[in-house]
Amino acid sequence: MDKVMGDKKVIALYVLPALIVIMTLVYSPIVMTGYYGLMKWDGIGNMEFIGLNNYIRLLSDPLFWNSVYHSFLLAIFSVISLMGYLTIALVLSGKIKGASIFRKLYLVPMLLSSVAIAQLWMRIYHPTNGILNSLLSFLGSDNIPLWLADQKIVLYSVFIAIIWQYAGFYILIYYAALKNIPESLIEAARIDGASPWQIAYKIKIPLILNVIKVTVVLAVVGSLKYFDLIYVMTYGGPDGASEVIASYMYKQAFRSYNFGYASAIGFFLLLICLVITWLIRRLTASDEEIQY
Repeated sequence: MDKVMGDKKVIALYVLPALIVIMTLVYSPIVMTGYYGLMKWDGIGNMEFIGLNNYIRLLSDPLFWNSVYHSFLLAIFSVISLMGYLTIALVLSGKIKGASIFRKLYLVPMLLSSVAIAQLWMRIYHPTNGILNSLLSFLGSDNIPLWLADQKIVLYSVFIAIIWQYAGFYILIYYAALKNIPESLIEAARIDGASPWQIAYKIKIPLILNVIKVTVVLAVVGSLKYFDLIYVMTYGGPDGASEVIASYMYKQAFRSYNFGYASAIGFFLLLICLVITWLIRRLTASDEEIQY
């Protein structure tokens, strides 16, 4: 067996099927997207080569950069929300009553589709019949917000729904990482007189630091390419106040039938995600690896 697995031809034969699948489903679409970005194309008729015109237009398009700003703002909110998810996971990983019930409750959003979640929050934010405005009216508030129609607050209203949607996903990741820490380390710290805060800050968090780095990358990249819930709830409106990169790209392709320009936006989004991922990895790189 060792002789067979040491043969490079045999190794190549095993790797080839996976390589073909990856090239077909991942790398080929990337190359084609970059190629279509060089074209003027409505998605149906003949393509016209226009070189870098789509990319030059993209750099001077204020609507595109407005969507970039909103996407990066969502990324910042998502990273900040990770601290809340980690705090909840730290509490749930401790020996508290009812922790198993809360773990199941936090997973509920993961069981729902983005469309269902969008419909749920649209009803919560409804200006007259929504539970949020009904509660504000009950408390005597005279200034009832239009959560999804006010340009000043619509973006943050949608962000809350997105953060709620992914709470269970990140809490589950942190919880699994925390439960993987040997209990003997925690008990030793307790015997030495460490407080719960010191155990969390000086033992648990450093031991799952690599997991935290991965979730930061997932949160940032996921925010930059986020689309479905925002599009269902607001269609990027009002007046582009909640437009993000992916929704702007979708509108260019399937509303304006400008597939060449949409492809340029998609390829530019890929480059942004790659650069951001590289920067995060560089900024969080460490030669020290904690083992336990």
